[in-house]
Amino acid sequence: MSAIGVGQAVILGIVEGLTEFLPVSSTGHLKLVEGLMNIPVDDDSVVGFTAVIQVGAILAVFVYFFRDIARFVGAWLRGLTDRRARTDHDYKFTWWVIYATIPIVVVGLAAKPLIDGPLGSLWVVAASLIVGSGVMWAAEQMARYKRSEAEVTLRDAMWVGCSQILALLFPGFSRSGATISTALIRDLDRMAATRLSFFLGLPALTGAGLYELKDATSGGVSTGALAVGTLVSFVVAYASIAWLLRYVARHDFNLFVIYRIVVGVLLIGLLVTNVVEP
Repeated sequence: MSAIGVGQAVILGIVEGLTEFLPVSSTGHLKLVEGLMNIPVDDDSVVGFTAVIQVGAILAVFVYFFRDIARFVGAWLRGLTDRRARTDHDYKFTWWVIYATIPIVVVGLAAKPLIDGPLGSLWVVAASLIVGSGVMWAAEQMARYKRSEAEVTLRDAMWVGCSQILALLFPGFSRSGATISTALIRDLDRMAATRLSFFLGLPALTGAGLYELKDATSGGVSTGALAVGTLVSFVVAYASIAWLLRYVARHDFNLFVIYRIVVGVLLIGLLVTNVVEP
């Protein structure tokens, strides 16, 4: 019997698409919803399913930012053969994304037993939601919004890239929350911080999804459920990206801070009353 049915895959695809790029933790929300639906969250095929439907969300980034990505790749290819082209900021930025992805890959492979084991507890998710909210609030207080995307440096990319490790180790912290907060602390404006978070997520999330594909298709989850969850995730994530970019142009992130605290406290309540298993 499949660990995840098609109907459950639709629900999880919606949750993934809505939360992957909002600073609220997609992993935390998925684990919570899986727990409420009595899905075995420690099953390798379920862990793999979660990672693979993230690819649907990341494909939405490729589609939404296609022109930007094509520009980066074009600049990078020109720079490989033309020394003068290597002064182009887009060429440098593409290398910085590659460099900034290396730390999370190394930690992800080394700490996988912990990530899939004790760090996957819903208690960790609840605590990370609340602690991560504090980090986001502090980042808003420290932010000066002085620099645009054109002024991003290698140091910015490395700091933001390394901050993804927080979300990797502590599900509930939120990859986008960690990266956007770090970028704000580095004095990037909200739009630059948000776009940098998107671009740095491309290789990390795509790699994670492909790496986990073998577990997702190992027999615990049907191919149909996997395909449906990924498609739904793509459609919902595309709409979520468009909304977030419009939102950050005029608003701070305090709405998400409040929401995360509420969800974290609610999750603690569900755990204490044994409504969901940790």
